[in-house]
Amino acid sequence: MRILLLIHGFNALSQRVFVELQAAGHEVSIEFDINDDLTREAVALFAPDIILCPYLKRAIPADIWQNHLCLIVHPGVVGDRGPAALDRAILRGEARWGVTVLQAVAEMDAGPVWATREFDMRAATKSSLYRREVADGALAAIFEALEKVEGNAVSLRPMRPALKQGERAIDWAADDTETVLRKIRAADGVPGLRDGDFYLYDAHRADLQGEAGAVIATSGPAICRATADGAVWIGHMRAVGAGFKLPATLLVQPDVPEIALDSDAGYREISYREAGDVGYLRFNFYNGAMSTAQIERLLVAYKTACAHPTKVIVLEGGEDFWSNGIHLNTIEAADSAADESWRNINAMDDLSEAIIRTESHLTVAAMGANAGAGGVFLARACDRVWLINSITLNPHYKDMGNLYGSEFWTYLLPRYCGQANAARIAAQRLPMGAAEAVELGLADAAYGDNRAAFDRETAARAQALAADFPALIAAKTARRAADEAAKPLADYRAEELKKMHRNFFGFDPSYHVARYNFVHKVCKSRTPVTLARHRDKRFERKAS
Repeated sequence: MRILLLIHGFNALSQRVFVELQAAGHEVSIEFDINDDLTREAVALFAPDIILCPYLKRAIPADIWQNHLCLIVHPGVVGDRGPAALDRAILRGEARWGVTVLQAVAEMDAGPVWATREFDMRAATKSSLYRREVADGALAAIFEALEKVEGNAVSLRPMRPALKQGERAIDWAADDTETVLRKIRAADGVPGLRDGDFYLYDAHRADLQGEAGAVIATSGPAICRATADGAVWIGHMRAVGAGFKLPATLLVQPDVPEIALDSDAGYREISYREAGDVGYLRFNFYNGAMSTAQIERLLVAYKTACAHPTKVIVLEGGEDFWSNGIHLNTIEAADSAADESWRNINAMDDLSEAIIRTESHLTVAAMGANAGAGGVFLARACDRVWLINSITLNPHYKDMGNLYGSEFWTYLLPRYCGQANAARIAAQRLPMGAAEAVELGLADAAYGDNRAAFDRETAARAQALAADFPALIAAKTARRAADEAAKPLADYRAEELKKMHRNFFGFDPSYHVARYNFVHKVCKSRTPVTLARHRDKRFERKAS
């Protein structure tokens, strides 16, 4: 089936839909919803059987939905209508919510329902629910809808308007911790919850007390603010009128006590636990971005884990992302973006090299959440890479202004994937799913249909590695010694960083322009030809 994805942006859900539709054998092309004429042109060029809209912010032109089957993914239960559906569900404390695939008609969210799925709500941010429960439900509903011929009429709720900031506002004197968390989580991502001169994001319960509304402590990047019955950590903020989020303590520096990040009461980004011969290192960095300081702390934690008398170290990443590589927002905010880029990529290389050179343990990247750019190659530095079945990987740098990339990818890709697959991975600019990653050698195994099942299977597999430790560690150290003799890791690093230095400090500003556009969310003026196959001359020749 020829399916055109009409989307506002290539977000996590859109990427997963693209990957899974292609894996199912459908012919898929993408068009960004920039203006009506470009949409009409895309439809004429591609001649789709179905137009699918997993992430759309405005109405489809009438002449398109009247002449083509257009299916909309709405993050709400059957009958729910209007924007901020998931936001409202979180604010109301709904125990269950859903996602619906419906047909575009003249009235917004009023068309026939083709499929729907419901799910249990978690105490999590809107973005986290969207990437996991909503995405899982949307994929199941989309595939059901594709098998149907007719929709079903349903009763509709009244159309809800967009949520206003006043409906989200925190009353610090009256709202308890759970209410504050729910309000911030419901706005996490877009639009954020406005509180005075800042928008608030990345909120977590804190085990502290103080005067309601007061900032009572800091811990690493986070500030702690008291509620009516406790307190919350706020990890990220955005100044009103500014274009991007930053760690909270980069925006405000209150004169309050500082609590250590590794203390029980602190803002815990990094944690470690052991089960038998296996150590588990978790790094739950907001949106998967890793600043220089965060990577340096993670490297210390990794070296500490290596000093323990275990046999296997499992790097778990975070709840919503494993890693997305260097932290473009903190780079953008630095006095010298080029200098901070250089520090950040060298910190990534320090961590990657430490993992590659580990001879005391077997290492596993257990990727239960999405990853991109340098984060993918950081994972491949481990001896084993295990993926959750629903993962979306973006193992490429080129869309960030033709950034060359480092993290020893020029060693790791040929080592694990072979030269041909390494060239393919480096050249393409598209997301990939778990099956393709395993087929290419970028990962070793994929399993688990949800995070709990993935974690259970990971624990069993890690213990099995520990049981075979003597033979496996001997083979590992022998292979590493042979690779080092053939070409030292220092040479790979020097070659990669030489090209990265040109990206950061050279005459071509492409990386800096692309980073600025990404961080400030500058809207695309066109759909990249790598996504819009209907605009690709090579695709036209194949089609003819």
